[in-house]
Amino acid sequence: MVPPQVGHAEVDAGLPESRVLIIGTGGTICMQDGPDGLAPSGGFLESAMAPRPTFNDMSGLDSEFAPLSPCASSVLPHPSNHPHQNHTHRPTLPSRRDSLTHSLTDKRKPRPVKLQAYRQGELVSIDSLRTPPTAHQRHIRYGIVEFDPLLDSSSIQAGDWAAMAAAVQENYHLFDGFVILHGTDSLAYTASALSFMFSNLGKPVILTGSQAPIFALQSDAVDNLLGSLVIAGTFVVPEVGLFFHHKLYRGNRTTKVSAASFEAFASPNCEPLAKVNGLGISVNWPLVLRPTSIAGFAVNRHLDTTHVACLRIFPGIKPEMVDAVLHLPDLRGLILETFGMGNVPGGVDGRLTQVIKAAVARGVIVVNVSQCVSGFVSPVYAPGTQLGRVGVIFGLDLTAEAALAKLSHLLALPSLSNEDIADRFSRSLRGEMTEIAHPTFSHPSAPLDASAVTRLTPQESAFAALGYAIQNEEVGVVRQLLEGEGGQLLKTADYAGNTAVHLAAVSGSTEIMLELLKRGASVHERNRADNSPLFLATLSGKEACAQLLRSAGAHLSVEEIERGPLAKYRRECPPKEHVF
Repeated sequence: MVPPQVGHAEVDAGLPESRVLIIGTGGTICMQDGPDGLAPSGGFLESAMAPRPTFNDMSGLDSEFAPLSPCASSVLPHPSNHPHQNHTHRPTLPSRRDSLTHSLTDKRKPRPVKLQAYRQGELVSIDSLRTPPTAHQRHIRYGIVEFDPLLDSSSIQAGDWAAMAAAVQENYHLFDGFVILHGTDSLAYTASALSFMFSNLGKPVILTGSQAPIFALQSDAVDNLLGSLVIAGTFVVPEVGLFFHHKLYRGNRTTKVSAASFEAFASPNCEPLAKVNGLGISVNWPLVLRPTSIAGFAVNRHLDTTHVACLRIFPGIKPEMVDAVLHLPDLRGLILETFGMGNVPGGVDGRLTQVIKAAVARGVIVVNVSQCVSGFVSPVYAPGTQLGRVGVIFGLDLTAEAALAKLSHLLALPSLSNEDIADRFSRSLRGEMTEIAHPTFSHPSAPLDASAVTRLTPQESAFAALGYAIQNEEVGVVRQLLEGEGGQLLKTADYAGNTAVHLAAVSGSTEIMLELLKRGASVHERNRADNSPLFLATLSGKEACAQLLRSAGAHLSVEEIERGPLAKYRRECPPKEHVF
């Protein structure tokens, strides 16, 4: 997140900025009318966003207007591996600001503020725009890199998912969040795929698109894009999300439910992560997943989609049809979309079950997911139970999109046996399915008694107690306070915006820091001074805590690196790239 720049309007002088990278892959959202109908169009930043006051507060106006020229976004070819660099150039901002009306009617263009981003391993300068202040008193500054050529979402392949993952990975240390523009046909598939390709994700990656182009008179594009942009630049929701029609969903829980309606996507088995309404943005924090391993952000760019098939069961399907699919050359996995709670036609002789049993014996992994929009695959009825007995994996409440992505991900991991794959598939890896919980026969721990501090809420009182426990290095008390409270204290902050991780970074206790990180505390939260826990730990000389934070994926922002006391960090601790 970026401190306010010199030269902005006085009313905005105290407001910080977040940096968000928009990755334009194509889709209806960027289409314009052509001779043959709608076709994808580049230059999205200038043509679609710069003219709209909701996306552009005109903060880049210069005292001298630059000549009319395309404010081109950076074109993103297929990525390649590269060593990260942390060098940046802070542009000198303009000294005079003109009115929005004049700038939109004048043929001359303001000189845009530049951001640095990686494109195919090369650090380049891209044009940026800035939103007006959000309800959270923060600007979002953003730039765009575009794929060339833009993609048709109905033709998306695993290589395209790898390119999107690479674009996020190479820019991970330069931006606070990411928005991916994508066509709606395969949007849920891409969201599911990316969720498994990313490990220890600490920042929001939000996919969005629209049912009508942003240039159309009646379109959902502006709401979808603005909602994604504000959430990505305001809230640390470290998941791959899909934003559509005022709701942010967990990406691997979504499915497309309408070909034309603006409410095109649903998440039948999981509540939205966030909702946008007239009162603002409400985040369902207890539902948000956070990394709990002490490891940095990593990307596995390989998904084995070429050896996986999907087959939808229908009344009267012949066993020979299923057998033909199961004998496809080099087939390693099959997603079987079954009736209701996981049932298939049995018949008197059970031939279909025998065909599937033979395939499992040959080493083909078969996963059972329901054709129903909501509900679980569960061995309640005999046909489903028989599938389980022959080695079919129950997909519980996985969508077909998530099941395909998950199986492709596991098949691509080296050195996993079929038993290992079956074991991992049966567990939730990225929140993609609801694991069946065993009943609990004890009452949860009682909340802290806050009666002595009448002006504080129970949560504020608990956080105050947590702060004192961190200061006094009372690890047992910290564990007791965090036990059974659902992660809310890890999102709470004091009057200065310091989270528990900020407090632990200054206290210097690695044992307490480790306890917080293992419970999913974010290393990327900033306090009101826009400082990260790593900045405070480094500035305070708590090197052990700083090293632990770096191991968990923390990094200094460009602005923190450039501050005098930490200038040496640029040379000593360059960001590391994690690739499987």
